[in-house]
Amino acid sequence: MDRRRFLVALGGVSALSGCLEGGPPTADGNTRGDTDDAGGSTAGGTTTPSRASAFDLPIPKDELRRGAPKDAIPAITAPVFSDDWTGFDEVNVTLEDSFEVVGVEIDGIARAYPLAILNWHEIVNDTFDGRPVVVTYCPLCGSAVTADRLVQGEPTYFGVSGFLWMSDLVMYDDRTESLWSQVLATAIRGELTGDTLSLIPSTISTWGEWKASHPETEVLVPPPVSGTIKGRQTRRYGVNPYRGYQQSGAIGIGFNEEVDERLHPKTSVIGITSGGVARAYTLSTVNDEGVVNDEVGGLPVVVASSKDGTLVAYVRRVDGEVVEFERDGGDLEAAGSKWDLVTGRALDGPHEGTTLTRANDRSPMFWFAWADFNPETEIYGR
Repeated sequence: MDRRRFLVALGGVSALSGCLEGGPPTADGNTRGDTDDAGGSTAGGTTTPSRASAFDLPIPKDELRRGAPKDAIPAITAPVFSDDWTGFDEVNVTLEDSFEVVGVEIDGIARAYPLAILNWHEIVNDTFDGRPVVVTYCPLCGSAVTADRLVQGEPTYFGVSGFLWMSDLVMYDDRTESLWSQVLATAIRGELTGDTLSLIPSTISTWGEWKASHPETEVLVPPPVSGTIKGRQTRRYGVNPYRGYQQSGAIGIGFNEEVDERLHPKTSVIGITSGGVARAYTLSTVNDEGVVNDEVGGLPVVVASSKDGTLVAYVRRVDGEVVEFERDGGDLEAAGSKWDLVTGRALDGPHEGTTLTRANDRSPMFWFAWADFNPETEIYGR
């Protein structure tokens, strides 16, 4: 693999520190020290296969980098949802159709979490009809990961530790203060080292596309309407503090020493792992081909993208049979049915109402992040 040293100045994101004021009080109003315990006992009881097996756990303390004080990026702990952002005097931003959102649907409940909020808060502790869920987004990696927020079978709150590992968000859980890698969804230091979270599919889409595919969707309303781990907070939600970073070749905050040069580090890719094979699909390649029918480690998959750049990957099996998909305008077509691209749901024909299984367990992300966590990855079309 062609890799090189990649040295980055801090200028691309150093300005972000100005928005990270305040100390580390928790949801109950108490104050805790930084979560940097030595950790090391493996708690076991994992619920989902983990890529962490490729890494030696616990992660050494000197591999963590302090990006901000603990809870300086205040996780949302009391989310409020509505049809849109109108009617809230505290919200001075218009929710545009072009805004990107992390979309989650569980048992018929659809919710959208705008990146305009997640760029500033990174974690939303939510509940779907009694089911505790955590929705996370790392702006440095461009990665969204959604999971059940259960630790040892009990609900917990997750917060932003302020640490970064491999330029990725490191979370902590409120029960044990173990440290968790967002992309791996695995505890990497502390009492629960080696435990993993049970993942829930999520999509990065635009608000316009998400609500078109989910007419009954709710959308997260920004703080101070929604409450945070630090109580009433607000940020400049009309400003993307990472705009310069997302458009540059910079990696993290300057401590990624090696970068896979095969693609520009900020190339948007959707990754699939199966049967010991990892493969990345770039947005540009998928756009050019319209629809990609492929097989990854024995798993038949279809990868496609929407006009707004929503990348999706599904298992191309219908009623146990492997099928070939084609494009039908903005939708997919196979086995006599038309399929909504964003949801994977059959809109008509003999399979109407059937939903395809997701082939990816993490959202699309920046190439450098996918390659860091999947160093042996292939690139489709190369």
